[in-house]
Amino acid sequence: MFHELAPVYDEIYSTKDYRAEAGRLEDLVRRFGPARPRSWLDVACGTGRHLAFLRRRFEVAGVDASPEMLRLARRRLPGVPLALGDMRSFRLDRSFDVVTCLFSAIGHLTSEAEVARTFANFARHLNPGGVALVEPWIDPAEYRSGHLHLVTQATEGRVIVRLAYSRRRGNRSLVRYEYLVGDRGRGIRHWGETDVGLLVPRRRLVDLMGRAGLKARLVTRGLTTARGLVVGRKLDARARPDHLPS
Repeated sequence: MFHELAPVYDEIYSTKDYRAEAGRLEDLVRRFGPARPRSWLDVACGTGRHLAFLRRRFEVAGVDASPEMLRLARRRLPGVPLALGDMRSFRLDRSFDVVTCLFSAIGHLTSEAEVARTFANFARHLNPGGVALVEPWIDPAEYRSGHLHLVTQATEGRVIVRLAYSRRRGNRSLVRYEYLVGDRGRGIRHWGETDVGLLVPRRRLVDLMGRAGLKARLVTRGLTTARGLVVGRKLDARARPDHLPS
């Protein structure tokens, strides 16, 4: 879905406060993670907007499944290791103090079994005492079918319009997007796509993360969305679970 979208992605989300979100993530890592975190992996890193702020204080790396999004991230983050990979199965030759998966990218998976596999992969890439922070997709109890949402962005020489319409089929969200992009001197492009998401209760995500070997909990005040964050800490071999923050 990002082949057409990648070139205009940052403009569509230009009002998203990546700086504030990065600061909130750092606060949570200080609360739930290791005493002196140094390394940070962002899975489904997109164009690298969060990493652009996090790299100021951490040794960062990123993984994404879209070559088009990674191309933009590499321009933004010269020298930062960025790998093409599937969140369920990527393998890096190192582990990290922090692993994040944000902006509801976990919702692109197709089953709870895939979520469990992904959480196990995150745990595999965490150092003992390290922490994973995952921003869920919308909780099934809160998902609204028939919802319309319009985004417009206008910059010098370009106008972007995105109209979204939501439906539901069982435990799947189906959001239809229609895009209009007008560029001065190039005309108007139009395309549409349907984003299929997996609707999993947030408490179930906590359970699945716990089964992956992480001490998991739900933080209801997450980033700038109301979706919260699922946070899981990999137990230090020297610590007992009741010594970890609740």
